[in-house]
Amino acid sequence: MSASVLVRRTVRGATALRGGPMGRLTPYQLFGTLFWLVMTLAYWRVPLCCDAGLHAAVVERLRADPLHPAHPMADLPGEGSPSYGPYAVAQGVLARLTGLSGWGVVKLAGPVHLLVLLTGLGRFVRTLTTRPWAPVTALLFMTLLWGTARNPWSGHLALLPMTTNLGYPSALTTGLTLWAWAWTATRAREDAPTVRFVGPSGLGGRPGYAALGALYGLILLTHFVTAASALIGAVAIVASRQRGWRRPVVARWALAGAVCGAVAVAWPYYDVLDLVSGTGGDARDRRPYEEMFAGSWLALLGVPALWLRARGSLRDPLVLMFLLECPLVAYGWVSGHHAYVLALWAVLLPPQCALAVELAAPRPWRRARQVLGGAAAAGVCAGFVTVHAGAVVPRSADPVGFAQPVRWPAYDWAARHIGPGEVVITDGYQAGHSLAGYGPNLAAPVRSDPALDEWERERRAADVRAYLAPGSTRAQRAAVVRRYHVRWLLLTRRHPVPEEAVVVAWSGETGEVLARVGGDVRVTTR
Repeated sequence: MSASVLVRRTVRGATALRGGPMGRLTPYQLFGTLFWLVMTLAYWRVPLCCDAGLHAAVVERLRADPLHPAHPMADLPGEGSPSYGPYAVAQGVLARLTGLSGWGVVKLAGPVHLLVLLTGLGRFVRTLTTRPWAPVTALLFMTLLWGTARNPWSGHLALLPMTTNLGYPSALTTGLTLWAWAWTATRAREDAPTVRFVGPSGLGGRPGYAALGALYGLILLTHFVTAASALIGAVAIVASRQRGWRRPVVARWALAGAVCGAVAVAWPYYDVLDLVSGTGGDARDRRPYEEMFAGSWLALLGVPALWLRARGSLRDPLVLMFLLECPLVAYGWVSGHHAYVLALWAVLLPPQCALAVELAAPRPWRRARQVLGGAAAAGVCAGFVTVHAGAVVPRSADPVGFAQPVRWPAYDWAARHIGPGEVVITDGYQAGHSLAGYGPNLAAPVRSDPALDEWERERRAADVRAYLAPGSTRAQRAAVVRRYHVRWLLLTRRHPVPEEAVVVAWSGETGEVLARVGGDVRVTTR
């Protein structure tokens, strides 16, 4: 008699999203839908800010020329820019077909990314437990158990940053990573030598492994840091499930890895090997690392639950993921590649999920679990009140004065005067991050990009500083204008308008001034 055990194929933990009679909502379907509605409205009520301008600029360049887009922020070719991944190209084509602006596409992308994230979380948690409330508690802890200090950096799954980050490609790739991990766990479980599944299996066999590899390749091309976390998590999941590496199993996972590499290497817009070898630009400073503990310490409440799982088996997938993801974030600090702080979510998710699974256990609870549940409830309340309440409580209905999402001014008042591709010098932080999203270029891009040598970017920034220096002469300013084909100045109150520039418009909200370098144009106000 075969040593294999024949079982009917059922998706483990199916009740978390689909279980029960037809038409009956599960807890996660109900609360996940409510969360999606609330956060979609919260995201739409907050003006786009921060890195949204960069992503809008990418869409604008692809809308103008899908095959040969220009540099996202400079009047230069865009060949080699990792901003032009498959998802960005799809967004650019959508904008070209529909007439949407780059800002409009980023705004509409938020709810889509949130849907992928929520469904991916549900699928992933279902691979860990059959407890129907586990995905609900996982969503609660994933969004609120971070820290008691505001941390606006992108890549975070906390509630308040979601109001600004949902439209970013990193939000999509995080959701796709959760889907990929769930799919990886399913494939790895089917590889177990003692279990053979029967019944509907969807896309299985070698095509299933090839499709899984293609998904990881898509994540790699869309957001490299998230891809690093995704691949490390996949290794942890496979290692936790395998008790013996038979030749067919090795061959199937080798196929998935080969397809992932082939998809990434075949992408024509940029060379992914430049990012793997560390030659890609990385200009993020050390502040996210310095603020990391204050912005994430509440997640440590999940460490006892993770320790309980480790006592059961060191090969537990959440334990392995935590142990393998930590060195990735540490590598960013040691190496100076500070963008790897964006992998912090993958470090915190294992204790958050471990805590969610532990507290989703049916009652009665033993004393230790009651204490853990009380601590988790206190942590959720602390995180919500100190940082995240403003995400869902508008200022007009706020009786306390919760921290609100950041609000940046719009620059459509200036963009309406500036032609697409025309070059602007600006001294404003917000303008420097936003203006390119409307179509203009910057003389000195504010973000590193492999499409522009970092030395050249620094030289451009130095020339802009020299232009704006109080002691600059008209001849020196004219030389900078000719060198970079500057047509416009967008200046804050810190710098006076040069005598040769003509003021075209100004903002009553920020006090910024738009001036044309040469020529006489009708003056308007916002």
